[in-house]
Amino acid sequence: MICKRIFSIFVSTLFQRWSKYFLLAALSLGLCLITAISVASPPASQSASKLSIQVANRTLEEGQTLYQSGQYAEAAIALEQVVKQAQADGNISLQITALRNLGLVYQHLGEWQKANQAIADGFALVNRVEAKERPAIEASLLDVQGSLQLEQGQTRDAIATWERAGDLYQQLGDKDKYIRNQVNQAQALQQLGFYRRAIDLLTPIVQELDAQPDSITKAVSLRTLGDAQQFAEDLEQARQSVTASLEIAKRLNAPEAIGKAELSLGNVLRAQAKTDEALSAYQRAEAASIDSTLKVQAQLNQLSLFIGTQRPNEAQMLWQTVQTTLDALPVNHPNVFARINLAQSLIQLKVEQNPSAQEIAQILTVAVQQARRLNDQRAEAYAIGTLGTLYETTGQLADAQKLSSQALQIAQTNNANDIAYRWQWQLGRLYKAKGDATADPNDYNQAIAAYSESIKTLQDLRADLVAVNAQAQVSFQESVDPIHREFVSLLLNPKRGAVATEDLENARTVIESLQLAELDNFFREACLKAVPTAVDQIDQAAAVIYPIILGDRLEVIVSLPQQGLRHYSANITQDEFEAVVNQLRQYLVIRVGRQYLPGMQKMYDWLIRPLEADLTASKVKTLVFVLDGALRNLPMAALHDGKQFLIEQYGVALTPGLQLLDPRPLQERNLSVLTAGLSESRQGFSALPNVVTEIKEIQSTVPARVLLNNDFTERSFKQALNNQGTPIVHLATHGKFSSKREETYVLTWDERLGILTLNDLLQISELNQAGPIELLVLSACETATGDKQAALGMAGMAVRAGARSTIASLWQINDEATALLMNYFYEELAKGKTSKAEALRQAQIKVLKEPRFRQHPYFWAPYVLIGNWL
Repeated sequence: MICKRIFSIFVSTLFQRWSKYFLLAALSLGLCLITAISVASPPASQSASKLSIQVANRTLEEGQTLYQSGQYAEAAIALEQVVKQAQADGNISLQITALRNLGLVYQHLGEWQKANQAIADGFALVNRVEAKERPAIEASLLDVQGSLQLEQGQTRDAIATWERAGDLYQQLGDKDKYIRNQVNQAQALQQLGFYRRAIDLLTPIVQELDAQPDSITKAVSLRTLGDAQQFAEDLEQARQSVTASLEIAKRLNAPEAIGKAELSLGNVLRAQAKTDEALSAYQRAEAASIDSTLKVQAQLNQLSLFIGTQRPNEAQMLWQTVQTTLDALPVNHPNVFARINLAQSLIQLKVEQNPSAQEIAQILTVAVQQARRLNDQRAEAYAIGTLGTLYETTGQLADAQKLSSQALQIAQTNNANDIAYRWQWQLGRLYKAKGDATADPNDYNQAIAAYSESIKTLQDLRADLVAVNAQAQVSFQESVDPIHREFVSLLLNPKRGAVATEDLENARTVIESLQLAELDNFFREACLKAVPTAVDQIDQAAAVIYPIILGDRLEVIVSLPQQGLRHYSANITQDEFEAVVNQLRQYLVIRVGRQYLPGMQKMYDWLIRPLEADLTASKVKTLVFVLDGALRNLPMAALHDGKQFLIEQYGVALTPGLQLLDPRPLQERNLSVLTAGLSESRQGFSALPNVVTEIKEIQSTVPARVLLNNDFTERSFKQALNNQGTPIVHLATHGKFSSKREETYVLTWDERLGILTLNDLLQISELNQAGPIELLVLSACETATGDKQAALGMAGMAVRAGARSTIASLWQINDEATALLMNYFYEELAKGKTSKAEALRQAQIKVLKEPRFRQHPYFWAPYVLIGNWL
């Protein structure tokens, strides 16, 4: 499937936690490259005397100096004098220049009406200057107007304004100003969350500037690129970019550029989990900055770091300093969000005193007032909604509900669905809490409606709401994931009485939606096409099992052929359940002993035992699991009923959801396999000597083309796919599945094929034959050790690789057992009319019964079939 790359909206790094990275990086974008224009001296015929012009120019330079030193009030006085003098002298060009610079000064003072009026006055005079001067003057006014729009929260307007300025600079052939203009656009794109577009825009600029002398433009370009790279999760490259920016800023002795580069460096270091180094960078940013706005950004980042690393004492010492600094700042868009960010951090601090709830409420009340003053309704919605969050934490549910509804209304009026979903979620929590207290069905119904609307909003935004960095992926578990799980818990809540069929259907749909959202989050793009499919339409001998891990219990929804949904639950908390799963995973990879057995029997009791009679009555042959969370790391085939393993009775398959399933069976045609592998040690990975045996066995069973060792390069693999259509691709090589997309790969002789590259290569085969690859086999890959979500990479590889089915391994096993299992698998598949699930089942049973492997699951259980099991 060829999909369109898309990017998330500004605050809709919805997978980001409120206070963690919501403002920390976005606020550091504020150094727009706005420079003074050079205007030709007025002709001698103008009424202004030469002396008057000299005085006005000196005063203009004085204003510029005061502005650069942060003395904005004094700079305003100087520039106002220039405007009056130039007007009196009839020097229109000088008057426009002074108005333009005055607009910038008013911006820093937070006097938005005066700032906008100064630029409007400048535009009103443009037609009175000589025609040859107009494009340069108009472009310079547009530059400042874009800066004003950005700081007032009008980001899209700012981009449009800067695009007009960029066109003028291109017409003028002014390359330097055009580059500055492009950097400004890139900063605005980042505020909207379009990080990849920002990178595409900035990369050629940085390359062009590389050979040029040091300049502020060069420093800001590198820093802005680094910010975008951080959010695009290219952390090492981001660190190189912001470090280069910092070094240039230091050579230029530019305090503001140094402070902002240190701030960006701190964000990258924090993303790399180097918290002590990040803290030092934030402290250096604070110390270097002469601008109070930058100081408060550095302080906020320190505060968030203290809270995130469980250092409440240091957080309590810092927050009042942050508030004092904020109170002295002018009113503008970044500072309003800084105030909201402070409140969000303090809510998370969760201390009884210092600050009190009243103090936090006052911070947010001021933020609401300032947002209204700016007519920034997005900021207003955030501030009011966050105030509702505060009241929710203090148990003032009626006030919280009122504020949440108000914030939601503002967001919806402004078509800000990226904001609305959060307040819909908050209302759902509030109505549920009320229902728990009153047992009133109406409260539960309103909670269901609110949760439903929140998830619908997320689905509507699916093409835009994509996580872009490691922090976002971690925070997925703290934002989007809870919305879905809380909703399922509510739908199946025993306090509501018997669960209606409609609620079961709804719960299954929500879990399918969560699976899809997780994969979108993994890929950081929404390119998976979801098509609802009923199990009866796929296989009337298959049951689909949805285990759902909730905070207080395990729920299981089951779909049986020709029957309605049913569910059952186990009273075990999420922490307890995951502890069992984690211990089992450790036992399963120990090749001797049977420590795993009690745990796998317990897991069977929770997942299968309540269903045994129904499975027998329904003549089910295949169990299809839509696994949740940590369960993805366990082989369901090794569940044990006390007498036998699950695989001995049923075929087992996995799918990320029926919505992602291609329901067609393996086509009846002559099977052929493209087999590629590495038996020799390569790129630091150990040798796999039995790969040679594995490949020979495949060749003896089905027709196969082989690429072995140095014949298996990315280029040769691409050529083989291009020249020979084959329904099966078998890769016998090292590889790893991780919760991080960039750490999910398979090894060739010369490269590591990432998941996206592999997908692109496999699409070649699809384009050159009647249908896609039927089966991708990854026989020597493994999930990343210590990564609880590593199996997500396996599911991601399966659904993204372009094959209808994928066989892969949860852990790297004895390559002798692998060779044997794969031989048995292809023998079964070659018989014809055997489903992939049944072929894998028979192969696993044969290895299980090999005396030398002692029936231990280590040798046969890790292989899982993902996707179409037919």
